[in-house]
Amino acid sequence: MSEHIRPAAVAGGPDQGLSPAQLAAKYGLSVSGARPSLPAYVRQLWSRRHFIVAYATARLTAMYTKAKLGQLWQVMTPLLNCAVYYLIFGILLQTGKNTPHFVQFLCIGVFIFTFTQNAVMAGTRSIADNLGLVRALHFPRACLPISFTIIQLQQLLFSMIVLLGIVLFANLPMASWALVLPVLVLQFVFNAGLALALARVGAKVTDTAQLMPFILRTWMYASGVMFNIADIHVPAWSRTLLDVNPIAVYIDLMRFSLLGSVHSDVLPPHVWAWAVGWAVVVGLGGFVYFWKAEEEYGRG
Repeated sequence: MSEHIRPAAVAGGPDQGLSPAQLAAKYGLSVSGARPSLPAYVRQLWSRRHFIVAYATARLTAMYTKAKLGQLWQVMTPLLNCAVYYLIFGILLQTGKNTPHFVQFLCIGVFIFTFTQNAVMAGTRSIADNLGLVRALHFPRACLPISFTIIQLQQLLFSMIVLLGIVLFANLPMASWALVLPVLVLQFVFNAGLALALARVGAKVTDTAQLMPFILRTWMYASGVMFNIADIHVPAWSRTLLDVNPIAVYIDLMRFSLLGSVHSDVLPPHVWAWAVGWAVVVGLGGFVYFWKAEEEYGRG
């Protein structure tokens, strides 16, 4: 009990005999930095939506200010990765010999996987690398991993212009191109949930950021980025795991949306249900998991 309250209690005042919790309730006091309820937390995030977008845009602009080519690196980085993978998998290993329009097939896989890869890496470091901001200002900490996921979405949207140009060498625009938007929305929700969950882990175990590149590289090879999963021979249970792999699901849907050579009959069963399910489970689960540690970020 504070020194301002103790004299009244000693003198037999109206607060005599009240516990600290009762006194706090009586005078409307609350714990500083306490975690708000989940609905209140969502309202706080929504009230800061302009800050989240502005912060993401500012960070994206600052990322390339020292590079001579500036924001062109948003497109050049995945394109250079495509060139390397095409040299190794397309020319040397011949993994795409049975895949029509393999160049476009490969580029879609690289661009979509890079979206999740960068969101995960940025989300993992979002709290640990911004402790000064976290300790200086009071705001919902989920703003940071969500902002970094928006940065990656902005980069992908910029890159999609080039990707669509590459796809035009395979086929003209089709009605299925309209499916690109819902696929991106579902993947964004999935990425945001994963970034939120890993932001909490990375805030407690900073070495997580050093481990993530190895995990992501393994994930990439299991997601059919550089090859067609349907062409590999594995046991039935392994194929099921590969088919429901969330990144493989979003890559499959994006290839189906953009390429006329990828027909619905080659998609895994219930692929749209899996896409929605992964977005809901990981998106909501990651958000709740992050929120439960809200009062711990920036301490210790």
